[in-house]
Amino acid sequence: MPVSPFGTRSYLIELLTPRQDAPDFEADLVVFRERLAKIRAYDGIVSIPDNPLGNLHFTAMEVLTFLELDLQPESLLIHLNTFHRKADLDTFLNEALAQGIRNLLCVSGDGGPRLPKLEPEDLGRPGTTVTSVELLDYIRTKYSGRFICGVAFNQYEPSDHEKAKLARKLAAGARFIITQPSLEPDARVRDLERFDVPVFVGAWFSKRLDLLYRCLGVDMKTTPADYDPVRNFQCLAEWYPNFGRYCSQLGFKRDWSEIFGR
Repeated sequence: MPVSPFGTRSYLIELLTPRQDAPDFEADLVVFRERLAKIRAYDGIVSIPDNPLGNLHFTAMEVLTFLELDLQPESLLIHLNTFHRKADLDTFLNEALAQGIRNLLCVSGDGGPRLPKLEPEDLGRPGTTVTSVELLDYIRTKYSGRFICGVAFNQYEPSDHEKAKLARKLAAGARFIITQPSLEPDARVRDLERFDVPVFVGAWFSKRLDLLYRCLGVDMKTTPADYDPVRNFQCLAEWYPNFGRYCSQLGFKRDWSEIFGR
């Protein structure tokens, strides 16, 4: 099996930073600290998105350093998308290096009217747009050997198109893959094993499947009304025994120690 950048820990748990328009930023910081501690108590990897769904959030580096937390960089995965100014991108990458953070998930991301987007000339690349491929290639070139970068795989996109994109991402330096949530056995997800890099398959912990499909931008499928996120999480280990799991929409009011083996 390929060696994971996260050692023996087989699940990543998503944690959002406070939004920049949060009505009570101080309260949100308390919640962030508490949730981070819970993820670490489960021995999970803390995975922090970058302006999810195009909404402005404080960056992972801003929140982690402001709270003066023990970063434990080996247990952190920070997302980085293409909606940044070039100067801000380099500032982020240099701050991450200074703190010993190496694990990044490079994604194209969702934009918005308040979010600037990297241009090819910013990165010294040809073309008309910057995707995760160009972002990966820039990091590999300018910060050679200093980051371990992963990428997303969307099994809900047309298969040939998504596989071609994945091939370009791997050629640009991707070292691991995270899929979208899987609700049933999927040959397209299982086929990722042939790339010989660590794979983490998405686990959706909300019963709001309509929210998942809206996030994916696909038509609502017929799904069981009694969808059980815990059962789905357990089934992923049966369907994809050689993959880790990426946990989205985890409800932190519940104690998940039993399913995470703690």
